[in-house]
Amino acid sequence: MAPMWWRGWGDPARAEPLAEPVVELLRQALGVRPTVDGVADLDDVVLPSAALPMEARAALAAAVGEANVRSDRESRIRHTRGKSTVDLLRIRAGDAADAPDAVVSPGSHDEVLRVLGECSARRVAVVPFGGGTSVVGGLAPAPASGDRPRQGYAGVVALDLHRMDRLTSIDPESRIATLEPGLLGPRAEALLREHGYTLGHYPQSYEWASLGGYAATRSSGQASAGYGRFDEMVVAIRLATPRGTLEAGRAPRTSAGPDLRQLVLGSEGALGVITAVTVQVRPAPQAVAYEGWRLTDFNAGLTAVRRLAQDGPLPSVLRLSDEAETAVGLADPARLTAAGGASDGTTGCLLIAGYEGTREQVSARQAGVAAVLEEAGATHLGSEPGERWERGRFAAPYLRDALLDAGAFAETLETATFWSNLPRLYGAVRDALTTALTDLGTPPLVLCHVSHAYASGASLYFTVGSARRDDPVADWKRVKAAASDAIMDAGGTISHHHGVGADHREWFSAEAGPLGVAALCAAKSVLDPAGVLTPGVLLR
Repeated sequence: MAPMWWRGWGDPARAEPLAEPVVELLRQALGVRPTVDGVADLDDVVLPSAALPMEARAALAAAVGEANVRSDRESRIRHTRGKSTVDLLRIRAGDAADAPDAVVSPGSHDEVLRVLGECSARRVAVVPFGGGTSVVGGLAPAPASGDRPRQGYAGVVALDLHRMDRLTSIDPESRIATLEPGLLGPRAEALLREHGYTLGHYPQSYEWASLGGYAATRSSGQASAGYGRFDEMVVAIRLATPRGTLEAGRAPRTSAGPDLRQLVLGSEGALGVITAVTVQVRPAPQAVAYEGWRLTDFNAGLTAVRRLAQDGPLPSVLRLSDEAETAVGLADPARLTAAGGASDGTTGCLLIAGYEGTREQVSARQAGVAAVLEEAGATHLGSEPGERWERGRFAAPYLRDALLDAGAFAETLETATFWSNLPRLYGAVRDALTTALTDLGTPPLVLCHVSHAYASGASLYFTVGSARRDDPVADWKRVKAAASDAIMDAGGTISHHHGVGADHREWFSAEAGPLGVAALCAAKSVLDPAGVLTPGVLLR
């Protein structure tokens, strides 16, 4: 598979411009105008001199092989940051100030251990790199300061795990499989399908995200209603640290003390490098079906989703757009690019339901969901809206790039809370985003959907669009802070599935509390005493 586009999302051959009616709508509704600044070419990117000492590079080459330590210009640029809008704006402007000094690609758990040992001894910072899809600053090391070592580190390496891409074992009787962290979603799924199984984990980043990244960030896929979150699938995990190997998970559940699997899941590389995950797998579905429903308003939709989440039956995919997202037609990003207009004509709130399993399971679950939704006053829209969403469900990041090309600003953020608090959180975050951007002179379009629902609560996923001013990076930092403050004040979590990274660290510290942060720092001091793992991510 070709590497991800260095200045955008995914495969550049799949990028399409916005449809002209959408461009005109952006001009009229949001005041979006084409930008005068061009986008940098690869040769234009300003790259700092590599700071990694020669003896450190030689030690790393001895650990993984000379061919697996790269410090060429293109490799360093391609491993600079993740794919948030701020990341893209900076790289499109030619700014690679925090590029790694080298890219190191181990091929085994033992090679990872050797790399971490060398880097710990030499105080070289290590940033694990899977698919490169972080949107919360999870792939940037401690801030650079010119050509000087970053905050006391002798250098920074990106630990690219793409060579660790094997399905190492499968246990059909237990229905578990062990996979390496560098596997991207589609490849992992293909390997499991050869044995008749599926993971069923499809985040929006699915085509480019890695298994290690799923575990490191507690990823949640679009079919979480049917298959669960990734952290719920993990039954065992292996972690390489500068101090050695930590293995956790020898039974599905245990009461043998605190569950160390939960310490590793969501640790974002701050405690070690995940080198293997053992996960629950399911039989590959015989049948798949998608459909759309219309609810009169968001509150009615939330009530219906809550009834399904609490009392069943649950579809595999359950997604509810608010009125604004429904009106814009964001459930079908393809309509907003070269061939289409801005809406499918659906009013109210669009609910997408998807079903996977045996033919009998799909049929029975569809009938049960229909009974609940009809009682809630929903109107059935047939299979077409759901099938459109399914075809385009991984296209939204490409749409974000098209919006940037047109001169707009577009970004997302997400949170979660309990059902009783969901309306309050929804209103608080929407108002914070609207107020902060309006105060900057760029009134926004704020859209929202629920795509992960539980018996006790649900997630909220916001998409924000506005005109772009002269310094959109500084503007978004201010706006994101206002939204994050609103999340905390309204009782939400700072992240449901994007993770903490560097962007959410301040609010994560408030959510965990001083004692919680101290406990995590104590664990880090044991596993990473030199503090070389992902400095500035998750923990200070």
